[in-house]
Amino acid sequence: MPASAPEPGRALIEVREVGKTYARRGVPVVAVGSVSFPIFDGEFLTLLGPSGCGKSTLLMMLAGLETPSSGGIMFDGERLSGARRDVGIVFQDATLLPWKSALENVLFPLRILRQKLAPHRRAAAQLLDSVGLAGAHDRKPAELSGGMRQRVAICRALVHHPRLLLMDEPFSALDAITRDQMNLLLAELLERHRRTVVFVTHSIREAVFLSDRILVLGGRPSGVMADVRVPFGRGRSMDLGDTAEFNLLCRELRGTVEVAHRIAEESPQ
Repeated sequence: MPASAPEPGRALIEVREVGKTYARRGVPVVAVGSVSFPIFDGEFLTLLGPSGCGKSTLLMMLAGLETPSSGGIMFDGERLSGARRDVGIVFQDATLLPWKSALENVLFPLRILRQKLAPHRRAAAQLLDSVGLAGAHDRKPAELSGGMRQRVAICRALVHHPRLLLMDEPFSALDAITRDQMNLLLAELLERHRRTVVFVTHSIREAVFLSDRILVLGGRPSGVMADVRVPFGRGRSMDLGDTAEFNLLCRELRGTVEVAHRIAEESPQ
């Protein structure tokens, strides 16, 4: 049986009764109802749920790129009031600068932060090497596969040593085999560069393989329908997906997601 996951540490982030409402043609639309939960220092937390349940909206509020309509977010004891220098973000699209090499794309956040690049070039190159891109430092994005571009994007998000890494469906556009490879690579990478991670996905198996904890979002208005601690330790292999414990947890989560999806279908906005 897979080893048990470690107990969570202190809360790095506190989400307190956070909600988000947009106006659509003058009509208020609730993207996120009132949600409250901690994010523990060093944990991998996944937001799981049907389309339209507010996962990405919540992620952008954690990034400080969206302002809550109600409630607030505490980051290490301070109220989050905007984008922070110690947060890294990886989107579904790699969003690399097409005229820059892989290495220059990784270094780009440091340029934005107005740091001298020379002292960081070796570390950036080592990051690329660690994700299997040792021979691709000078390649432009057009010369890289989709999986390779996402590896560059992950390195770019880690190069300035963020305390919080936010990932919005980063592997959803990849084929199944590449996606499995990226899941394994990410798990191994975060073993070396331990970070607090909030990850958005529609894939239940991906969520269980990567996460220490999973929040299932859904309902109308959207809220936290389940807060599930994944009972497997770090250092996971793909063989974990063949175990009875893994598949039982996937079935339980699927049942919760199906309820969330049914509620969303029955209560359209």
